[in-house]
Amino acid sequence: MKKLFSNIKGDAFGGITAGIVALPLALAFGVSSGLGPSAGLYGAIFISFFAAMFGGTNTQISGPTAPMTAVSMVVIAGIIAANDGDVNKALPAILTVFLLAGLMQIGLGALGLGKYIRYIPYPVVSGFMTAIGVIILITQILPAVGYYPKEDDEFVDTFKPQAEEVILENILKEEAGEGILVLENFKETINRAELVTEADILKESQTLAAKEASGVLGTFKVLGRALSNVSLLELILALGTIFIIYGFKRITTAVPSTLVALIVMSGIAVGFGLEYRPIEEIPSGFPIPNMEIFSSFQLSSVTPYIFTALTLALLGAIDSLLTSVVADNMTKTKHKPNKELIGQGIGNSIGAIFGGLPGAGATIRTVVNIQSGGKTKLSGMIAGIMLLVILLALGPVASKIPAAVLAGILITVGIGVMDYKGLKAIPSLPKDIKLGPLKLSSEVLIMLVVLLLSTFWNLVYAVGIGLVIASLMFMKKIGDLTAERSDVKSLAKERAWEDEKDFPEKLKEEVFIKHLKGPLFFGSTSDFQSLAKQIPYTASTVVIRLGRMQYMDQSGLYAMEDVLQELIKKNGTKVLFVDLLKQPRYMMERIDIIPDLIPEEHIFKTFKECTQWIKENVKDEY
Repeated sequence: MKKLFSNIKGDAFGGITAGIVALPLALAFGVSSGLGPSAGLYGAIFISFFAAMFGGTNTQISGPTAPMTAVSMVVIAGIIAANDGDVNKALPAILTVFLLAGLMQIGLGALGLGKYIRYIPYPVVSGFMTAIGVIILITQILPAVGYYPKEDDEFVDTFKPQAEEVILENILKEEAGEGILVLENFKETINRAELVTEADILKESQTLAAKEASGVLGTFKVLGRALSNVSLLELILALGTIFIIYGFKRITTAVPSTLVALIVMSGIAVGFGLEYRPIEEIPSGFPIPNMEIFSSFQLSSVTPYIFTALTLALLGAIDSLLTSVVADNMTKTKHKPNKELIGQGIGNSIGAIFGGLPGAGATIRTVVNIQSGGKTKLSGMIAGIMLLVILLALGPVASKIPAAVLAGILITVGIGVMDYKGLKAIPSLPKDIKLGPLKLSSEVLIMLVVLLLSTFWNLVYAVGIGLVIASLMFMKKIGDLTAERSDVKSLAKERAWEDEKDFPEKLKEEVFIKHLKGPLFFGSTSDFQSLAKQIPYTASTVVIRLGRMQYMDQSGLYAMEDVLQELIKKNGTKVLFVDLLKQPRYMMERIDIIPDLIPEEHIFKTFKECTQWIKENVKDEY
């Protein structure tokens, strides 16, 4: 407790500054997610406070981030679509997924898996982050030009036939759930259909229109209509915001340019009484927990999103721990990764209960906190309190912010979040794979696959596919490397090790010496299995040197068993082991390769001991 209040002045200034920086981003992320600005603000408040309180990085400022919001958009859009476009009806299921993600993060930290997050391949992270930037950039074009598909009557009218079909399908589902046999009681269906009003059809048409225009592909589908229906005022507000954000940074970085742009452009819109489109109204008063998460919980409605919740948990973990590393470098401290995951999980869980977006450690806000004097967890807690004060005092004022201004802010976020370092490295990376006539770097291929699949298909599946491809590529490289270093060669072709130079010349045809270098695992077993077939027919004894084979997996173990059975039982060859290490020995003892195939007297610590045994036992046969 004493340590928490050891830097009150610095932490207060750092936390207040970070909270102010977080405000426009929280509102923008909330709007872009589909849940409204209040969801972004609630997430920023609770995640910042509780992740700081329970986390393992003293100076970390947490809240909704671009990657977490982009994945959240997928969850939100899917569940809203499954609930007839009704946000209020879908909200409990959405928040349940966010709650599960938080609980999974707590589980990851409790199991001590924080240290393994760093093994996520860089090309996967690079492709994903660039895709996040592209998605945000493209999807903000429509609000930046003031085009909203739900309000385009001509566009909405094209969906009325489909809307009627969806409504009829819902009626039939209701009757099936009530046990009504439609073909036997068709009048009931007709009666219910007659209750459907034009307003119902219009609402469903608007939902379908919004769904059609969602995402990157949806934006491209309606881009022509959007550009022919540009609202000049909204476009000017968005462009003005972008200009101020980039221009003000050239003047000074002491004041957040995003906040300046928000205040200036909103002030102009309100002060001159312009007829702009404001963001959704932010509820006044303290956030209230959404208890419907628990009262209306249905496993069937959440089950399809379990993998998405896990993706959110992992993404939040990666995002937070990368920011923790940045904080460590700036403060010369060391964060606790597992404790940080638990803190992030608690923050996301509580945030979900209060209707907030999920989030993670935010690099820019953390850097601002440190530069402003923040040194302890108190700074992150103050940032959350600062945002709560803004909500309670300025909620009605914030509700007047133009939607186009937030679109402009998000466009700069999209541009900034792309991994330019990874993109610049593409030409210089070694081209190690061939696809038809093309030669590509495997890292570039992984990055492009994740980038394209994330942008045009599904963020969650793209990451999974990227991880699978990266793992397969890695296994192939290690397998090739192991095979290259452990080529099956005769002693004449394979360079003798230093302690083999004095091996008796007369025994070289009788004794075959094999060097195994590197792990024997599923990626290298096929090459190893060719050993038995390539041993010279004159060799009655095989020496396998294992001092550089540090690891053996189950595939390697059974490959070893097959080779030894081929040599010993079928060919009658004597096999000697030299310098067998602890892990491979343990594996071979588990399935009785030792002592059934290789007795203890055929296992030697040094090549010198092995040579002495050969001189005493093989010379008589030579």
